Amino acid sequence: MVKLHPLLDPRGIQKRTVIKLAHRPTIEELGKGKILFYNNTKLGFCNYYTVFDRIKEHFTELGITNWVEYTETVRGKDAAMLEDYAVMLSKEKPAAAIVAFGDMGTSSSTTVIAIELEKQGIPTVYMTAPPGTGITEGVGLYRAGNLCMCSVDVMQASTVEEIAEQVDRKWDYILGSLTENGEKLEELAKIPAKMDLIPPAEDGLLPIINKIEVEEDQLLEPGCYMEEINEFFNREHISDGLPIIPPTKARYEKMLEYCPFDEAFKLCDPSGPSGKIVTVKDVAIAAVMAGCVPQAMPILIAAFKALNNKNYNLNQSVTTSHPGGNMLIVSGPIAQEIGISGKQGCQGPGWPMNATIGRAVNLVVMNIFRSVPGICDLDCIASQAEFTYCFAEEPELACWNMINEDRCDAKTTTVYVLKAEPIHDIIDFLSLDGYDLLDTITACCTTLGSNNAYMPGPMIVCLTPDHGQMLKKAGFTKEMIQEHIHTYAYHEVPMVRNRGLVPVRPASFANRHPMPVTRSPKDVEVVVIGGRGGHSGVILPWALHSEGCVEPVALPDGKAALSISEFKTH
Repeated sequence: MVKLHPLLDPRGIQKRTVIKLAHRPTIEELGKGKILFYNNTKLGFCNYYTVFDRIKEHFTELGITNWVEYTETVRGKDAAMLEDYAVMLSKEKPAAAIVAFGDMGTSSSTTVIAIELEKQGIPTVYMTAPPGTGITEGVGLYRAGNLCMCSVDVMQASTVEEIAEQVDRKWDYILGSLTENGEKLEELAKIPAKMDLIPPAEDGLLPIINKIEVEEDQLLEPGCYMEEINEFFNREHISDGLPIIPPTKARYEKMLEYCPFDEAFKLCDPSGPSGKIVTVKDVAIAAVMAGCVPQAMPILIAAFKALNNKNYNLNQSVTTSHPGGNMLIVSGPIAQEIGISGKQGCQGPGWPMNATIGRAVNLVVMNIFRSVPGICDLDCIASQAEFTYCFAEEPELACWNMINEDRCDAKTTTVYVLKAEPIHDIIDFLSLDGYDLLDTITACCTTLGSNNAYMPGPMIVCLTPDHGQMLKKAGFTKEMIQEHIHTYAYHEVPMVRNRGLVPVRPASFANRHPMPVTRSPKDVEVVVIGGRGGHSGVILPWALHSEGCVEPVALPDGKAALSISEFKTH
């Protein structure tokens, strides 16, 4: 018998923690202590505070009336900050804790607080609602192994009565989760596994190949067993749904030809449901699966360093309900040297380097952080930007300084990352001068349904060569374009009040009217890409404590590389 090469597991080696749940008090002991209520601010809108009101009413019926409440956002906090906050809460020495609310983007981070409270010896129940319930279960499974979570079926339009009814239905679970011990507590805290039913093996290999045997004299078809392999990857939720290249050890080693970094080198801090770090090895395996060439590795290394910037807010970006992708703009000589395109159609099909590099980023997010759509991710609808989102600036098209020139110098290649929507088309075939054209562009830089209507932040204006030349001919510099958009892209305050989502704006914006969608002209990045014609575009941000971050493409010693050959390892 001839056997196929083993495949590397793109999830890496996941050593899951199983925490010891705190000992539960009796109802009488609950009455003698105090109950901690933690509100992550999500109870502050719609009728959601009814969750706490109704629970307090039930406690009162039992003679339990001593409680303390804390309200603090989890947004903008990494795992260490969340754990520190839970430790601070534990100093109240409560008999039990009720944590809320896990319905959308704050769900994952709030789970970390609930876990840490249990680790501090405080019996805890975490109140959740769809779609947040799915991700809280995932985070709980990967990071704790067991946790008491109570899901109530409510939504933004639920009435006080409907929410109270949902809490009533789950009251026995809530009380039991705070007072039961032994097998009953284990049952209440058990988290159903919806994926990774075949957990990662300690040898880092996938078991599928062991089941495929090949006769020695069998004539093998090109791409043999690709169907079986892809079916396995899809079934185990370790693929994005498109066909993958099987990550054999030989392909993995070839992928490292332009990667002089140690395979264990950490690129990203613990994030997402799994709470795992990202290493060079993780990125290389994803690069194989995505169809990258080895020359892509230096770009991917720089991209993940940029994603790990504290200002990017990676931990929350990988599970948000926002449909944005992790957009990469590569600027500088190496982009053209290895074939990353900023030419006609550069954000669509037909450009292998763009497609495979962007795809590799998404595969790492899915497989290492286990942010899997429909199971352990909050995406309501998602978008094609989460398959792949990578393009370059083209020096021959540039009308002004490119990103690498503004942030470093012309010889240095940089990778700019931004959590952002797919590009929004800006059509203008009729304007005869740059002044009218710029008004068209500015009008497209926000809508009432865009995140930046409520959270001012960075955006990318993508001009076609024709539109770039029109603006330049009219005398506009990049700085003038940035200033114009910053000044005139705004909303009337009544239009953004009590709709969209809870705003996150600088304190200085409290009394602004109208309400800008950028904080300064520098929030507007301007690039000239694509082919001739009248379809420019704007890329709008997620912007929730999340900035656009730039990282130079550099060698292990930190020195910026001038060409791809400097990365050649042998």
